[in-house]
Amino acid sequence: MFAKAFRVKSNTAIKGSDRRKLRADVTAVFPTLGTDQVSELVPGKEELNIVKLYAHRGDAVTVYVSGGNPILFELEKNLYPTVYTLWSYPDLLPTFTTWPLVLEKLVGGADLMLPGLVVPPAGLPQVQKGDLCAIALVGNRAPVAIGVAAMSTAEMLTSGLKGRGFSVLHTYQDHLWRSGDKSSPPSIAPLALDPPDLSEEKGSVHADTTLQGDMRRLTLEGEEEEGEVQQRCGEKSLSEATEDPSVGGLNPDPTDSKTLQEQMDELLQRCFLHALKYRVKKADLPLLTSTLLGSHMFSCCPEGRQLDIKKSSYKKLSKFLQHMQQEQIIQVQELSKGVESIVAVDWKHPRITSFVIPEPSPTSQTIQEGSREQPYHPPDIKSLYCVPASMTLLFQESGHKKGSILEGSEVRTIVINYAKKNDLVDADNKNLVKLDPILCDCILEKGEQHTVMKLPWDSLLNRCLEKLQPAYQVTFPGQEPIVKKGKICPIDITLAQRASNKKVTVVRNLEAYGLDPCSVATILQQRCQASTTVTPAPGTKDILQVQIQGNQIHHLGRLLLEEYRLPRKHIQGLEKAPKPGKKK
Repeated sequence: MFAKAFRVKSNTAIKGSDRRKLRADVTAVFPTLGTDQVSELVPGKEELNIVKLYAHRGDAVTVYVSGGNPILFELEKNLYPTVYTLWSYPDLLPTFTTWPLVLEKLVGGADLMLPGLVVPPAGLPQVQKGDLCAIALVGNRAPVAIGVAAMSTAEMLTSGLKGRGFSVLHTYQDHLWRSGDKSSPPSIAPLALDPPDLSEEKGSVHADTTLQGDMRRLTLEGEEEEGEVQQRCGEKSLSEATEDPSVGGLNPDPTDSKTLQEQMDELLQRCFLHALKYRVKKADLPLLTSTLLGSHMFSCCPEGRQLDIKKSSYKKLSKFLQHMQQEQIIQVQELSKGVESIVAVDWKHPRITSFVIPEPSPTSQTIQEGSREQPYHPPDIKSLYCVPASMTLLFQESGHKKGSILEGSEVRTIVINYAKKNDLVDADNKNLVKLDPILCDCILEKGEQHTVMKLPWDSLLNRCLEKLQPAYQVTFPGQEPIVKKGKICPIDITLAQRASNKKVTVVRNLEAYGLDPCSVATILQQRCQASTTVTPAPGTKDILQVQIQGNQIHHLGRLLLEEYRLPRKHIQGLEKAPKPGKKK
């Protein structure tokens, strides 16, 4: 379902009543979860957002996001957990096992076929048709996909493990997973279960387990007609498969031995030191603590990870900065009531001078390489001119006709050649051009037809360019140029009033510059620490607008100008940014 990119309709904070309803729904759908576990999954006070989106096939999906990660999604009034949730509660659903090489097919949108199952010594879990199930890989109990059983366990065994086993809804490495912190599955050892009594199964399980040693047939959706997928790794024993680091490509990172809280503490300190050493300057002081976090620390976060202070042992930025002040790295003061600022930094402190940006490990690079999005590069935008019907006589001698697209330099060359070819250059003054009937009809106004007989070169060329219709060419790196008539619409930034006299920042026309409104909304939500919404722009069909709570033009301008390197002339509304010292 999420094999391709989806479109976000809205992203809003959950209401208290909706939060209570979600807890009740989770308790009803997953009765094995205790009260404490439900409260942990759906926290009472921590930020929890509702994201409404449309999958690439048009399905309307509601996603619940906590701590930056999608934890649940709702489709046709059915509630499903994401892989992030299943990694915390691996026993939430009945789990089936497959081979690592099958994961690539599942991520691509294929369903799991029964020949791809690995039958454990204890036998397959008992499920009914339509039951929600988890799918894990050999040697690791952490689920990598969830799906709906296409038949019961008894029917699977009766069929000889042939046919479609599970309709896959969501996988590790799909676009729903990418909307979170993109962490890898933890390493969870498989349960040691005793095999069932073979006398009760009358040899049926024994017959099915022989499939475990012969995994050359992994019939997947869309490949049945093309032939069978050869799984040579299946010739290895189960123990060999788990010991071979090349199988699966999901080797646990060395940091997995640390708790999530310890990893977040390290990430928080790394981003803090990175920001102080390479981004914050003495001229920036005093610096609001919120600005340090939103404009500097978030952008220092390594690719594939997401900074979330609530998951650290500090819980709050103020507590973390207080700890850094105790280490005499910074000095924090409350310059105005309730607003803290960093007023001094000891750039000679050993922790800052010794800090070096860590190089990503080869393993993490391999894991992230397939899912990492290409960095944004601004397009090359060139102004062009289109020949209208009223000027075809002037350009037809050079082989151009109505609708021809020309560059400014080409227009000048054509006009100059036309004047010289028709002996229109004034003999007494080479800077003047005599106007023949064609030039008069093309560039002069009606009142000038009988009064203006000559024009300077500059005036002639400028008038000619003004009479042509505007056009433009947009070239994105590695793509063919796109030529369109008219003028390119600038990125439009406006402020609007909402209920209770609250201001919101609205951004339009991002798509024309190759920017994904949903990605921009996600970045702004993190940096501004404010809710964002992506909706269709009024009066349009295919253009989306991003709405952010508050006057966030300062953050938006920094993102567009400094990071995306877009020319200022293509952005309008930056002058509406809040003035220094005034309330945003």
